[in-house]
Amino acid sequence: MRSTNPQDPHHEPPDLAERRRGVQSIDRAVAILRCFDALHPELGISDISRQTGLSTSTTHRLLSALQDNGVVRQTRERRYALGPLLMRLARGAVLPSAVHEVARPIMTRLRDEVDETIGLHVLLPTQERAVIDQVETRQPLRRTYTEFGVPIPLPLGAPGKVLLAHLAHDVQEVVLARPIPAATPTTPTDPELLRKQLADIRAGNVAFSFSERIAGIRTIASAIFDATDLPVASISISAPTSRMPEERMERMAPLLAAAAWSVSQGLGATREGVRAQVMAASPAPS
Repeated sequence: MRSTNPQDPHHEPPDLAERRRGVQSIDRAVAILRCFDALHPELGISDISRQTGLSTSTTHRLLSALQDNGVVRQTRERRYALGPLLMRLARGAVLPSAVHEVARPIMTRLRDEVDETIGLHVLLPTQERAVIDQVETRQPLRRTYTEFGVPIPLPLGAPGKVLLAHLAHDVQEVVLARPIPAATPTTPTDPELLRKQLADIRAGNVAFSFSERIAGIRTIASAIFDATDLPVASISISAPTSRMPEERMERMAPLLAAAAWSVSQGLGATREGVRAQVMAASPAPS
């Protein structure tokens, strides 16, 4: 036992003792997290207690704190699994590079086929999107992205609208409740109009933008899904209005949707899972 007598050479100041206790709690929390793996995605308190050597009361106390912070979650069977915070952090750190790695060759092939600029956009935790890559057209008059990494509201432009259409319905409503800036004269700012557009987008996983974010640029976009069958990114074709009549946009839509699905498959998405997710994104019948 450490001495509480300040004159004792083994005396430990209260602040140092508090820091030691904090470090010990972190070490124990990490030990708990290490118990979870692909073969053991769910564990009970007794399992975790046995693996870590902690008492069941200490294990329960630490799990409660971890659950309060979203680091673990409790399942229906009252067992524990890794929580939403860890999933968000993992996706935020790993997903952009994974999407980029899978998408880049597919984007290049699509550019070669349509000879227009292909963009890659990721969904941000703030329910915005950001451009992370492009493969430019070889034509002299071109769409060139310059705002890499800059958050863009989802209602602005096809790449954001196609992501918004596939988010959970309650999340869509939160986004639509925010003020929608009129970036151009053709930007749809009426939430009711956008709701109708989102329903059409979900039906074919293709969104259209008629100079809705950048004047003189038309864009089509299709959503990309990951191994959880959730929307995480979108791929787009953009060109000056003079080269993008509506008939051409309609012809390119199936090519774009096929390219986006190839990326989704590369990330582990399944058609069955995406269909279920699309159902969840649709508003409940009134």
